[in-house]
Amino acid sequence: MNIHISKESSQKTNRPLRIFFRNRYTLIGFILISVIVLSSVCSGYLTKHDPIKQGNLLKERYLEPSPSHLFGTDKFGRDVFSRVLYGGRISLAIAFSVVLFAISLGTFYGAFSGYKGGAVDAAMMRFLDILQAFPAIFLIIAITAIFRLNHWYLIPMLGLTGWMETARLVRAEVLSVKERDYIQAVKGLGFSHKRILFNHIIPNCLAPVVVVATLKIGEIILLESALSFLGLGVQPPTPSWGNIINDGRDVLLRAWWISTFPGFFIVLSVMSFNVLGEGIRKSLNIKG
Repeated sequence: MNIHISKESSQKTNRPLRIFFRNRYTLIGFILISVIVLSSVCSGYLTKHDPIKQGNLLKERYLEPSPSHLFGTDKFGRDVFSRVLYGGRISLAIAFSVVLFAISLGTFYGAFSGYKGGAVDAAMMRFLDILQAFPAIFLIIAITAIFRLNHWYLIPMLGLTGWMETARLVRAEVLSVKERDYIQAVKGLGFSHKRILFNHIIPNCLAPVVVVATLKIGEIILLESALSFLGLGVQPPTPSWGNIINDGRDVLLRAWWISTFPGFFIVLSVMSFNVLGEGIRKSLNIKG
């Protein structure tokens, strides 16, 4: 009997993993993300060229892709391949940091609001409505124009303007979870509100948050690239996918490789994160 229960429990535990890896597109997305992240982190070992150092402007400017320069060179003779890999490190670091910050803030805010309920919940939700009424992109542009901050300001700025969706999602989950029998039971046992919230409610609301986090990484990559393209994010000579595309904007027909390769990496990364998020949603059996 115990063996049967143990096997059945093990099968239920492993079911999400089986569903996740059974989908070939999800598996491909996971592999592509792993390759992109590892190549960006290990960029120093994969290329012999310095991503910032300028080459010989007479001999190495606008060189086409070749074995010595896999993605060609730009107007300053810099190797585009090394810049794309190093730029991926910057773009992904910003995206992961922003999502971690925004998801954490949104989870705690939404959980507290949903658990308290009543007037507290109503006031916190109205405050959320006010925050969502401000266009984040214009706020970021204004702050950048006034203070001239470096690119790491994007982490708190994008995090503080991107947590509201998670807060609403977690609140909705908490409103459902807190009425379940096991929550009423631990309340009857006299557990503190803090213990109930952090040990019993929040852990049971994290499944949809994981899906949102995966999808939001792709969203932040696009937003950071757009800001860098406009000159409001990562500033030259430090490379990011967005400002590398901007470097090749004026010579798109003559030196297509400068903008094409970082653009391809952006598309590939965002698509992979979206496919991965969909795979996680299906494996966790989340509707929506």
